[in-house]
Amino acid sequence: MLRRSLLRRLIQGWNSMENFLHSAFAFPTVIFSFLLCLAVLYWCVAALGILEVDVLDIEADSTLESVQPEGLAGLLLKLGLNGVPVTLVLTLLFFFAWSASYFVELLLLRHLPLGILRYPLGLVLVFGALLLAVPLTAALCRPLRPLFRKLEATSSKSVLGQTAVVRSGRVTLSHGEAVLEDGGAGLILRVRADEARGFKRGDRVVLLEYLEGEHAYRVITEDEFNGR
Repeated sequence: MLRRSLLRRLIQGWNSMENFLHSAFAFPTVIFSFLLCLAVLYWCVAALGILEVDVLDIEADSTLESVQPEGLAGLLLKLGLNGVPVTLVLTLLFFFAWSASYFVELLLLRHLPLGILRYPLGLVLVFGALLLAVPLTAALCRPLRPLFRKLEATSSKSVLGQTAVVRSGRVTLSHGEAVLEDGGAGLILRVRADEARGFKRGDRVVLLEYLEGEHAYRVITEDEFNGR
């Protein structure tokens, strides 16, 4: 009896997984599955310090009414998706769009004899899922915005002269991150230096100058800072 019950649960679990994979990789959900996988891969790589958290670096947080950014930054501002890293915005958009597309496929499309009509209908679903994802992402970004503003305020001249530890594989004039211990989880800061200096993961550096245009710090070694 116990074996039958266990076998039945295994079969049900396999069927559930089969249904999940079928819906996740069916058109059009597969588009968002691919994008979501890319986003997860990006965050895994960023966690290792190979990429910066906001690698796209798009400024869309204009607080002045007279200043209206253009292009993608302006679009994010109009949609209420500003004030947080663009990479986080895209990840949330992909997740909510994937969820909408997945459940429409699971509960509706897979049961209809659509044939070739699946593709034009699927494209409509893609745009519909994105439209649905925008207000959901904006609602989630709203409480996160003050947090990132606080972090940006902390990343200012107040920490100049302090020592941080490089977390990226290398530090160049366009890439690099370091962790500054603040008594908590630590602050991840962008750092910049000539690649010829050879800074690598684990090196201790001193925050010498705040580069406002890049939201990063120019760093030097502790010996240089101490005049050795």
